[in-house]
Amino acid sequence: MKASIAPRGAWARRAVLAGLIGTAAVAAQAQGEVTLYTTREPGLIQPLLAAFTQQTQIQVKTVFVKDGLVERVKAEGQRSPADVLMTVDVGNLLDLVEAGTTQPVQSAALNAAIPANLRGSDGQWYALSMRARVLYADKGLKLPTFRYEDLADAKWKGKVCIRAGQHPYNTALVAAMIAHHGEAKTEQWLSGVKANLARKPTGGDRDVARDILGGICDVGLANSYYVGQMKGSKEGSDARKWGDGIQVVRPVFGGTQPGGTHVNISGAAVARHAPQKANAVKLLEFLVSEPAQAMYAQANYEYPVRKGVALDPIIGQTIGELKVDPLPLTEIAKHRKQASLLVDKVGFDK
Repeated sequence: MKASIAPRGAWARRAVLAGLIGTAAVAAQAQGEVTLYTTREPGLIQPLLAAFTQQTQIQVKTVFVKDGLVERVKAEGQRSPADVLMTVDVGNLLDLVEAGTTQPVQSAALNAAIPANLRGSDGQWYALSMRARVLYADKGLKLPTFRYEDLADAKWKGKVCIRAGQHPYNTALVAAMIAHHGEAKTEQWLSGVKANLARKPTGGDRDVARDILGGICDVGLANSYYVGQMKGSKEGSDARKWGDGIQVVRPVFGGTQPGGTHVNISGAAVARHAPQKANAVKLLEFLVSEPAQAMYAQANYEYPVRKGVALDPIIGQTIGELKVDPLPLTEIAKHRKQASLLVDKVGFDK
């Protein structure tokens, strides 16, 4: 997930939430440090890291790596100072695992907090937050339910808006479709969606809402957290009008074995040569604790991975609780290359 600028008011909410975690800071000897390499915009997670330090007295050194995280860690080898590796896409996280730059973790706290389909079976990686690929739709439509497969139905011809098929948000969904239905049926589906497009796949997810409000299309796919960003924007702003001008439906996968709603994650792993492995595990365990998961929900309108944690009110009222697709993310991620090739094969972005 591309890091995004927080809506007005979010910084204040984060500061308040950070203050709620742990007791007031006391003058104490720091209990060591931990180094975090992350592709996530530091500002989005800084309140969480500050709260971790406040609670544990462990200092967090943050290194923002926009591109080339795998290459950097591999090049550093045993000399790498990285303890925790954090990404905003399960594919990027699994690239780190497959490159041999992570190590397994045995943690009862992590296993108890994170569902099995949202973590590596061998403890190599863990999801920390989720966002769903949901349907934005014209408010005048009656759509109590919707399947991803329905986007290829001819009744939506000329009525679908979406960003580029080669964008990671969409290739992940195509990969999930392959995992559910196989490559041949997914190709047929993708061709059907292309035939239904109202415009060339372009722009971002918020542009889907804009174009629905503008009458260019009736439905489109976009990430759930953008709803919070738009509806949380300043009253009267364009983004607020886009968010208020759509309804949001949670699609599910159909078929003989129906699935749930497709999600992607932000997640993390302990680096293979972590100098401070114990502190790295402490940081991961903190990030899936109830207070930290509440901060994830509030800071960027994300879905917590831990059950029982309240959603941000905007997300709760507009989208609601998810029935997450139970297919393991590792099963979906293995089809990423096939998905990208299919997008080109059907000329989706042309």
